[in-house]
Amino acid sequence: MCSVDLIRVVGGTPLAGEVTVVGAKNSALKLMAAALLAPGTTVLANVPQITDITIMAEVLRRIGCAVEQAGDRVEISVPEKLDGEADYDLVRRLRASICVLGPLIARCGQVKVARPGGDEIGSRGLDMHIDGLQRMGAEVTGAHGFVIATAPRLHGATIWLDFPSVGATENLLMAAVLADGTTEIDNAAREPEIIDLCEMLTEMGAAIIGAGTSRIVVHGVRALHPVTHRVIGDRIVAGTWAFAAAMTRGDVTVRGIDPGFLEIALDKIICAGGAIEQDRDGFRVSMTDRPCGVDVVTLPYPGFATDLLPMAVGLASVSDGSCLITENIFDGRFMFIQEMARLGADIRTDGHHAVVRGKDRLSGAPVTATDIRAGAGLVIAGLCAEGVTEVAQVHHIDRGYPDFVSDLRSLGVPAERVSGAADPLDM
Repeated sequence: MCSVDLIRVVGGTPLAGEVTVVGAKNSALKLMAAALLAPGTTVLANVPQITDITIMAEVLRRIGCAVEQAGDRVEISVPEKLDGEADYDLVRRLRASICVLGPLIARCGQVKVARPGGDEIGSRGLDMHIDGLQRMGAEVTGAHGFVIATAPRLHGATIWLDFPSVGATENLLMAAVLADGTTEIDNAAREPEIIDLCEMLTEMGAAIIGAGTSRIVVHGVRALHPVTHRVIGDRIVAGTWAFAAAMTRGDVTVRGIDPGFLEIALDKIICAGGAIEQDRDGFRVSMTDRPCGVDVVTLPYPGFATDLLPMAVGLASVSDGSCLITENIFDGRFMFIQEMARLGADIRTDGHHAVVRGKDRLSGAPVTATDIRAGAGLVIAGLCAEGVTEVAQVHHIDRGYPDFVSDLRSLGVPAERVSGAADPLDM
């Protein structure tokens, strides 16, 4: 029987203190891919030190780049000639690695990228990526688990996305910046991470209009140049600490984030009875009484983020009253509900709806993380439980939260990372 890491927490301690979030995982990974568009050395600062960044760095190395990681800085040296094939095994481990598709076809004229893996939280097809590239003149086929695309020269096109997909918007943006002519992307994603990507591409010499709106216009240019760019703060990590403060009836100040990125999430905490103070570099959340039940519906940005749904379910589980939680983005996001039930949460699901009847206290138990955000949500829920909670499969949490246990300790929580025996049924 092999050894695995667990996170063990003891419930009953309110979070108190200050925590600083680093760069957004969902931005840094795409910015690393964008570096492929310009020969030379691009430097990214404020990069989170997490597993996904390490995997993406190796993806780029196998394409032909030299990648150096030092603290929160990543230096990517891109050669004039790139290998247009992304490693199968690595791409299967990291969903975000599909974002090399756009820049590689723009630079190489041909690309072979494995269909990606990552969290199993629902179907996330590539149809919109492929349709957009085909409209720009690419020939796209699939074989043996790969997406294969060729286009000696991409051209501008008008592209309508059936859904404001973040991944499709990013891939098409990165393909369009070096295409001939003008590309219009309608119903584009509006997330802050999209704006961050557009800002870096613009610094590199791209001509982009409409970042942060549902219509982005890209005028193709002949070449881009490398830059030094600072990654925006991680709104999902910041939101995790905001909900943790509310759930434990604590008092936490979060730094390193624009609170405007979390407007609806913070408003939900206010509706639940919390107090919010904001400034330019963060916010403070405090909750003195038991939270009130608040309904939540996930939607594309600027709606409530699907990545914060586990934290919303956790808050509802200890709130006064019943809540309706609706998930509109990923059909598998509720996979973690059975683990919440192990902690004593009263939750009933029906399709993409969950009815949560709050309890004053949950009950500590061994649970298993099913994805990045569910893992963090289960740890936070354990802080609201009587006794000890152990969360297994914490490698998921490592993919999105650097120094998670250290941050918990800095906020006064008795938390530790320990090694335990793996359940043979999970092997």
